[in-house]
Amino acid sequence: MTIDSILNNVYQLPVASLTKIKDNITEGNYPKSHIVIKDNTVEPTIYFIKSGIVRAYSNLDGTEVTFWFGKESEAIISMRSYIENKKGYETIELLEDSTLYKLEAKKLKQLFLEDIHIANWGRKFAEQELIKTEERLISRQFRAATERYTELLEHNSDLIKRVQLGHIASYLGITQVSLSRIRATIK
Repeated sequence: MTIDSILNNVYQLPVASLTKIKDNITEGNYPKSHIVIKDNTVEPTIYFIKSGIVRAYSNLDGTEVTFWFGKESEAIISMRSYIENKKGYETIELLEDSTLYKLEAKKLKQLFLEDIHIANWGRKFAEQELIKTEERLISRQFRAATERYTELLEHNSDLIKRVQLGHIASYLGITQVSLSRIRATIK
């Protein structure tokens, strides 16, 4: 996934504006299990996934609870750090060797002041992240585990092949045994 397509998928930018953002982005390779964002820290960076997969989780009484998976073309961000410059609550870990694009939030915010197209891109980016969060919350609150699993299969079937079942069970809010039962029923 190219950085051009990732950025323009959020909001179509004029070439000059796209170039300004790209001039501030670096690319790096990271190994599986690398912690991209650590909980209880202020994360000054936004990442975009060129290749690989990540999970976001929080610790609840010593148990890791997965609440998000990200894959190619998606952003890795601590919204609390980005918006309020406060310590985030999530840890984000790579589940595969990954290539990430890296952009410092401080530099992006400076570009917002200099270029209206980039500012509009930032607004659309925040709106899209909010909608994704809202969809996850609604799914978790109002759908049964079987429905959540079916939805996961419909929209992210590759996750089942790429992510440990324990992480998927945690994401669905169920045990691995319950996930096995659901999978057997659906097959």
